[in-house]
Amino acid sequence: MNNPLKVVVVDDEPLARKGMLMRLQQFPELQVVAECGNGHDAVVAVKEHQPDVLFLDVEMPVMDGFAVLKHLQQLDIVMPHVIFVTAFDQYALNAFEVSAVDYVLKPVEASRLKAAIDKLHKALEARDDHKHKAQLAELLGRFTGEDSRAILDRIGNSEQVVQDKYPEAISIKDSGEITRVHVASIDWVDAAGDYMCIHTNDGQTHILRRTMKELEQELDPRIFVRVHRSAIVNVNTIAKLQMLANGEHQLMLTNGQSVKVSRSYKDRVKTVFTS
Repeated sequence: MNNPLKVVVVDDEPLARKGMLMRLQQFPELQVVAECGNGHDAVVAVKEHQPDVLFLDVEMPVMDGFAVLKHLQQLDIVMPHVIFVTAFDQYALNAFEVSAVDYVLKPVEASRLKAAIDKLHKALEARDDHKHKAQLAELLGRFTGEDSRAILDRIGNSEQVVQDKYPEAISIKDSGEITRVHVASIDWVDAAGDYMCIHTNDGQTHILRRTMKELEQELDPRIFVRVHRSAIVNVNTIAKLQMLANGEHQLMLTNGQSVKVSRSYKDRVKTVFTS
């Protein structure tokens, strides 16, 4: 772990608080940033330091541990992971109901504290893994136009996230003939009413009766990017992205063609230049 985890220790008993601080010194990955003797000070300390972990006594006068959590949940902060510290195991069920990582009984035993901190590390790893997957799903969603939640579900189910095999050619029927157009030869596609105009690198334009969404699903999103409600571009043909005087954007292709970029697809286009 690169940076130590910030810790706030809360206990109304000075000796118990001191004992916890001494035990936590055995864990170099933890850094105590504040110690509090009551619930009010705990809320203030968490708001100020925004710790990763809160070692929280349950029974305290005026504001007990559960009341502290209730106040914290009303603040606009990232909730810390909580390890309850209590002399009474009757609170165990309530502790888990509020999604505490663990609870430790007083007097705190070294082995039990270590077990709780091991659970803490596992919880942090799970949170980081979920965050990473969510970021990946959002990026793929922006790139492919698919709902990021659907992508995240496939990641969670260990399913294939992005289709690997796409057709090498598209068959186009026109006037009783069927023409096979190699996907690699497509420079860009634009919509013309109920038809698609497929522009290839040999200067030809093929007319395809299909929706833009249907065609997009057949094209590899690592090569073809949707830049407009009615336009798809082969990323290998993109020469530059230009910002126009009116604030709009357009792509200049290597064949000299300009293609307008709509606002809703601008971020997806920019990923081409950062990947």
